[in-house]
Amino acid sequence: CCAFVSMALGRNEVDKAKRSVGNAVVLSVASSLVLTAVYLMFANSIIAMFGGTVNEETFHHSQEYFFYITLGIPFYMFGQAMNPIIRADGKFAMVSTLAGAVINIILDPIFIFIFQWGMMGAAVATVIGQVATAALAVWYLLHMKIIKPASGDYALRGSICGRMLTLGITSFLSQIS
Repeated sequence: CCAFVSMALGRNEVDKAKRSVGNAVVLSVASSLVLTAVYLMFANSIIAMFGGTVNEETFHHSQEYFFYITLGIPFYMFGQAMNPIIRADGKFAMVSTLAGAVINIILDPIFIFIFQWGMMGAAVATVIGQVATAALAVWYLLHMKIIKPASGDYALRGSICGRMLTLGITSFLSQIS
């Protein structure tokens, strides 16, 4: 979406940029909810693939951490998907990411050692940091300098989604070759 927004703004097509941001919001939320559901359905298999079944204690800790982290996927994906868009509009992207990281760093020892939540504490601290990043992204999207999506811009449009997907795949392939 970021590349599409930049190209649309370069051509002075602000309406296309607004629609692409709206589409990116809808797609990131929808895909993150689907991914969360898939992760929850196949949690034990995913944990096993990553070696979390070495022994019963490791498996228990893995399940605990995985469950809470999985609940944070929508916030994580939304925050990370919106950061390049925010960066295309201004300089707030680093602030939102850094805020989430600092919150996580502060809450980790509190939840793990003071509240004695162990793995759950580490996961919950991480998710709270992700929620903060996502909340700051929402705030910024509502106060964007150049692109201010209206309610109609959140309706999915095949042509915009197709172009964003093409740009994304092209960008991904160029990085791995």
